Parts: sequence; structure tokens; C-alpha cells
Amino acid sequence: MEVPSSTYLVFDCPGQVELYTHHKSAKNLLDRLHKDYRLCAVHLIDSHYCSEPAKYISALLLSLKAMLHLELPHVNILSKLDLVEQYGKLPFKLDFFTEVQDLRYLLMTLEESTAWFSRFKKFNEAICQLIEDYGIVSFLPMSVQDPKLIGNVMNAIDKANGYGFMALTPGNEGIFQTAAKAGSGYGELDVRDIQEEVIGTGETE
Repeated sequence: MEVPSSTYLVFDCPGQVELYTHHKSAKNLLDRLHKDYRLCAVHLIDSHYCSEPAKYISALLLSLKAMLHLELPHVNILSKLDLVEQYGKLPFKLDFFTEVQDLRYLLMTLEESTAWFSRFKKFNEAICQLIEDYGIVSFLPMSVQDPKLIGNVMNAIDKANGYGFMALTPGNEGIFQTAAKAGSGYGELDVRDIQEEVIGTGETE
């Protein structure tokens, strides 16, 4: 099937994570598509995982494995942000989770939650250290109730898959100027403001 060059295709893939972390079927398909299309993987993680340290660490590890396995430009998203505190108050502010900051604090919270986790202290430390050593996992917040967040995510995806660079031609503007225009608004959103607008102050003692 011949598709016009300006067409933007979205493949909504099943949520069976093994397809993107271990099995070769999805990667083989993407490798074939990559010959004709500029691809970008968009990985959605429910933001309620942030309310429990163990689930958040699992989400980080899953995101990292998918990034390494698929070998594509990757945008990780914390979705359903407007519903996050229905599952409990966040132990840290939102930017801790979007920027994947010092995970030692998360480990301390994990060990305080139940004695069961303290039995696996070294194992949990090794997982967090692995994630921090790669240093490639971060998240963009998104809520379908907030047009600014949706626009921010769209701009990030346009940059990742090269759609924002379609106007770039020899003798045209520099690549960084083009990127700046294509991503207008991306990076301008302050996660701290987002927290106050969408989920409250999130102050913890």
C-alpha cells in the first residue's frame, strides 16, 4: 500500500509486554517497517504506579527493557495523571517520578513500607543502580483533561520520529532552529506547575 509522505500512522499495539521486552516478533516487524517509515515507540505507563515504590521500580525496569530491545526513538509517558491520587498520595513530588531522580530515596520508602522488602534490599539496590547507570529513562506527564500536556506529548513524539523536521531542506534553516519551531512548547512546561494544577501540591513531611 502506498502512503503519502505526509501521512502520520499510529499503531496501537496490544499491552502484552513480553512482545516488546523479550519476544522478537514485534522487533522483527518494526525492523521491516523502519525501512520505509520513520518510527518512534510511545510507551504509556499508568501514573498510579508512582503511588507504590515497588510498582514504580517495575515500571522503570519495563521501560528500560523495552527501550533496549526495540532500539527505536522512545517517548515514555505517565498517563492518567488526573487519576493518580485516587490510588494514594504520592510519596514524592511529581518531578521525582518524571525525571527519575535519585532512586535511593525510593528504596528507603520501599524498605519502610514492609519488612518483606527489606529481605531483598541488595536486589532492589542492584535494580535501581542498573536503571540509573543507563540513565535513559524519563517520563512525560499526560492527562486527557489537559490540552497543554497533550500538546507537550505530541511535540515530543514529533521530534522523536522526525516528523517535525519534514520542512528541513538544503539551504533552509539550521536543524536546531527547525527543531525549536517543530517543538514549540515542548520543554516549557514546568512539572511543578503541572502538579499544582492537576494533582495538588503533593507536600510530604
